[in-house]
Amino acid sequence: MVTEQMTMSRWKIWILAIRPKTLPAAVSPVIVGTALAYHDHKFRLFIATAALVGSLLLQILSNLANDYYDFIKGVDDHTRVGPVRVTQSGLLTPIQVRNGAIVVTLLAIVDGLYLIFSNGGLVVLLIGLFSIIFAIIYSGGPYPLSSLGLGDIFVFIFFGLIAVPGTYYVQALTVTTEVFIASIPAGLLITAILVVNNYRDFDNDLKANKRTFAHFLGKRGTRYYYSFLVFVPFTVSFLFIGLYPNSFNFWLLLPLISLPLAFQLVKQIHTTTELQRFNVLLGKTAMFGLLFNLLFSLGLILS
Repeated sequence: MVTEQMTMSRWKIWILAIRPKTLPAAVSPVIVGTALAYHDHKFRLFIATAALVGSLLLQILSNLANDYYDFIKGVDDHTRVGPVRVTQSGLLTPIQVRNGAIVVTLLAIVDGLYLIFSNGGLVVLLIGLFSIIFAIIYSGGPYPLSSLGLGDIFVFIFFGLIAVPGTYYVQALTVTTEVFIASIPAGLLITAILVVNNYRDFDNDLKANKRTFAHFLGKRGTRYYYSFLVFVPFTVSFLFIGLYPNSFNFWLLLPLISLPLAFQLVKQIHTTTELQRFNVLLGKTAMFGLLFNLLFSLGLILS
């Protein structure tokens, strides 16, 4: 009985370490890319599933690397107000978290090899290689992207402009202009998750000499930046209808169902002052991004 409780406790700690609330960020671009493949009659179930697994593993790798490096660099300390970090809180040792990241990397490589040899070839090899490197240097290395104010642009690129076309490519072996346009909402909304995180940690990051894009904008500018990231994706639906009237129809307006939630989120970031409440906003932003992309993908499938 004691052993079972200890095992359950250990599993809960590792679940905490992988940050489940951030995983919608890994799911959204794969859903959109797969919906586009389905629309173009290029859908391949096993390839799409492998792409989803790979995306989740890369997100988990990024989370573990972030937990490890932010602790050893002193970014995460006792003053942290964000969700629990397993290294900083002592739930896991730095070596355990590092080893966990290595295991996840190996699993991602195995998944990537399947995609490479089944359909993707050199393109998937390059995407996988650079994605693993990005997941590590986002927080690690002598010049981490997250400390140079570059995290936002790289998150947009990898979770939007690479992840969506990459998912489409492994199924269709080609990429269209529509695919790149469809990748914009996923990239922007996942970046919005990062913005909430950086806004909440604004003062602590400053003390740790970590400069995010939020520090270049200031707190007021960051609030308006978040509003931009949340609202602009809605324009993409109209863009599809306007540019490709023969290929897409008004099913692509389905994301408008989530517009009230977008207004609610923007209101919260402009009015919330208690730092702990930004943890709730973080989760809501992630779920909003997933909802928007699910509705957008459904529109693509039905159009």
